[in-house]
Amino acid sequence: MDSQKIVAILLAIFLPPLGVFLQCGLGVEFWLDLVLTLLAFFPGMLYALYVTLTS
Repeated sequence: MDSQKIVAILLAIFLPPLGVFLQCGLGVEFWLDLVLTLLAFFPGMLYALYVTLTS
């Protein structure tokens, strides 16, 4: 793992929408993660980790 991936994983854990934004930009993934994070933090964090680890 390189340092950029580690930073992306840490952002996905602590600031999920920012982590998704840095990986995918301002697309559907970002808006979905933002809604999930606003409704409940844990689903937003899981989705951000999924996006980060699969891309």
